[in-house]
Amino acid sequence: MLELAQVVQETIDIDPNAKIEFRANTEDDPHKRKPDISKAKELLGWQPSLSVREGLPLMVSDFKQRLFADSKPKPLSK
Repeated sequence: MLELAQVVQETIDIDPNAKIEFRANTEDDPHKRKPDISKAKELLGWQPSLSVREGLPLMVSDFKQRLFADSKPKPLSK
């Protein structure tokens, strides 16, 4: 998780001096879930086409567009 937090901090516009804090695990913590893409590889022949460093900024950009798309002022209708 530390490595992922560092990648997020490096690849997204976040203060490089921001402190990474560790908190107690939650019920849906990845260490309990153990996410794994091997089943997708085996059953679907799927392989990731982007690294985390490449995909993270794209994901954040997409989220921003989706979240803030409705917050733009709409023109007044006559």
